Amino acid sequence: MAIAASSSSRPSVPEHGRTGGANSDFTDLARLVKSAGLLRRRYGYYWTKLIAVPLLFGAAIAVFIWVGDTWWQMFTAVGFAFLFTQIAFLGHDAAHRQIFRSGRWNDWISLILGDLFVGMSYGWWQHKHTRHHANPNQIGADPDIDLPVVAFTPEQASRDRAALFRWIIAHQGAFFFPILLLEGLSLHASSVHRVLQRERVARRPVEIAFLTVRVVGYLALVFLVLSPDKAAVFLAIQLGLFGFYMGMSFAPNHKGMPLVPRDMKLDFLRRQALMSRNIRGNRVLDFLMGGLNYQIEHHLFPSMARPHLRRAAPLIADYLRERDVPYTQTTLWQSYAIVVRHINRVGLGERDPFECPLLAQRQSIGTVERG
Repeated sequence: MAIAASSSSRPSVPEHGRTGGANSDFTDLARLVKSAGLLRRRYGYYWTKLIAVPLLFGAAIAVFIWVGDTWWQMFTAVGFAFLFTQIAFLGHDAAHRQIFRSGRWNDWISLILGDLFVGMSYGWWQHKHTRHHANPNQIGADPDIDLPVVAFTPEQASRDRAALFRWIIAHQGAFFFPILLLEGLSLHASSVHRVLQRERVARRPVEIAFLTVRVVGYLALVFLVLSPDKAAVFLAIQLGLFGFYMGMSFAPNHKGMPLVPRDMKLDFLRRQALMSRNIRGNRVLDFLMGGLNYQIEHHLFPSMARPHLRRAAPLIADYLRERDVPYTQTTLWQSYAIVVRHINRVGLGERDPFECPLLAQRQSIGTVERG
């Protein structure tokens, strides 16, 4: 499903959504958000979390050693998966300059949290995630919609592949969530590959040192405490649930939203708002998703501190509706249904470039709120 390029017979974004004077819309919104105090730092909130990370990490290791060589450690694996994902969310905040004013401080926090505590390369993630934020859902530019085992466009689905992969793509709706169980292993492997390849990586020695300490130290701990069979199952559960949790948190945000042709021009406000989806919920959901459920607000103001996103949401929603810019939000489970429906249609070869995805979502689910 894509927003078609300019053509009189195809649906498109509102005319005032194209480049030109519309750029002032974001300037006005930014002024409104700043005057509401929603761009100020939240040092108390983040220092509490930063202090809690090593304490919880140390406590988790102590519990792991205390429980010892027993199958009860499989429950510990679940706890580690949850803890690592929450730390990754905090590293995500630091990478977006949400914590400190100093870029250097944010970078080091991201390195420590990502490489040393979670085992993910900050340099690799930053390179990938920066391109996503600059080009959300833009075909050929957004790395998050160009994956080797999932097709998000008919062109991707029709690529030459081995017979097994063609069959998987044709049934990718059924395989999408099970595939997420491999995401944790993929994140670690991609991180190591990135810091060891020849492409430029800032602070490469630091990243290599941190990743080595994390990966080798963690594996040594697991195999020293557990017998080989328990250790293998423990790692499978921890890595699988870590990747699944990460995938389930990031998947609802853009998948199944409009896809933008590479040559289509949109002003910043509409590019970010049209391609993003919010997830309705309470503060528990905010915590579980690390604030990623406020994806529209996050894409418009990436450096906005996580606690401000909930407060900013109604203000930004009203502002966008006044300008006839769709503000899409739904429940978590309905967002997963949208994702599965979209990739199923792509995998089965359905193609309708004239369909407006936002209208289709509203008609089929009835939960999309539009301005």
